[in-house]
Order: sequence, then structure tokens, then C-alpha cells
Amino acid sequence: MTKVVLIGPPGSGKTTLGRLLAQRLDLTFRDTDADVEAVAGKAVSEIFIEDGEERFRELEHEAVRAALAEHDGVLSLGGGAILHEKTQELLGGHPVVYLEVGLADAVQRVGLGSARPLLVLNPRSQLKKLMDERRPIYERLAVLRVVTDKRDPEELVEEIVKGLPA
Repeated sequence: MTKVVLIGPPGSGKTTLGRLLAQRLDLTFRDTDADVEAVAGKAVSEIFIEDGEERFRELEHEAVRAALAEHDGVLSLGGGAILHEKTQELLGGHPVVYLEVGLADAVQRVGLGSARPLLVLNPRSQLKKLMDERRPIYERLAVLRVVTDKRDPEELVEEIVKGLPA
């Protein structure tokens, strides 16, 4: 069973902290966005453009399902993975950590010129909208909530380790 599942909006630190956390716990790290790209044979942004968001969400749900069943380490989910109801159900009973980030830090980390498909038009406004819409779902699914704003990654890893259910 997956030891830790990291959720949160773009720029919350899921990949960076996931790798550090896996290292700290002597586990492997897996990112469902990378899994989706491997299956599709193209970047997430290309899937959105060529196949549409609905197809991406299907691939993403399948990647989460497979990872939760197969992966015995730290798992990072794409920011919108939690939008799929069946994915929400799958996360029940798993140690889900919500990495919360404020808009200013998220914008700084994501970069407004990034290739994130849902942030193409008016990226700052889009990011705020995504964060506001998803926050209640992130909060409901999480067994631990960690605020990442202006904090050192090593400090955050320690907080996660201490806060995880035994």
C-alpha cells in the first residue's frame, strides 16, 4: 500500500517534497503526471491540446488507480486528480497529505510563462480560481495539512514525517 499520497495545487511542492520525503523515508517516489505521460507518449500539455481535458482526466484516474494498487512509497498526484469522484473514493483510507500554498508562492513557483495547460489565459487569475475550487476537496481528503509558503523543504519533510499517522 502507498505510504504517503501528496495532493495540492500546482506550485505546492508535490514533486520536490515527494522526492525529499521518499529519500527521508527510504522509499521510492512516483508521480502520476509522469505515469500519464509515459502511457500517452506525450506531455500533459499535449494531451490537453490534442485529446482534451476529459481524456487527460481518464488517463490520470487510471494512473492513480494503478499507482495506489502497485506503489509502495511516496506518490504525488497531479493538482486536478482529486476532481475525479472515483479517484476521491480510491484515496479513502490512504495517508493523504494536502500541501497548501498561497497564491503568491504558487505563482512564483509555477511561473506565469509555464506550459501548464489550465493556466494559459490569465495564469494568475486561473490559478486562483483552480485553488479556490479545489481547496474544499483537498481539505476533505487529507489526513494531514501542511502549509508550504516561504518554508524550507527539509523543514516541511520533517513536519510531514511527524504528522503522518503511525
